[in-house]
Amino acid sequence: MKKGAYRTTFSLDEATAKRLRRLAVEWGVSQAEVVRRSVKQAESALSQTRPDPIRLLEQLHEKGRGLNPQEAERRLVNIRQDRESWRGI
Repeated sequence: MKKGAYRTTFSLDEATAKRLRRLAVEWGVSQAEVVRRSVKQAESALSQTRPDPIRLLEQLHEKGRGLNPQEAERRLVNIRQDRESWRGI
C-alpha cells in the first residue's frame, strides 16, 4: 500500500461488486484503483455540471431579466409584512 494511503471497508451489493471486479480485470488494475479512478471521474463530472451562481446572476443581469427597483422593493415590503405576521408582531 502507498505511503499515506487509507484503508477503508464498505459493503457493495452483488451487482456492483461484479462490476467492480469486471472493471479491475478489464483495466488490469486492482479494485482499489478502480474505486480511485471512479471517484476522481465522478468528482470531475460534478464540478463540470455545477453551475457557477455568480456567473448565473451576471447573465441574468446582462439579459435585463432582473426585477426593476420598484418591483423589488414591493416584493421586499410583502416579505417583511408576511414575516411580521408569522411572528405576531
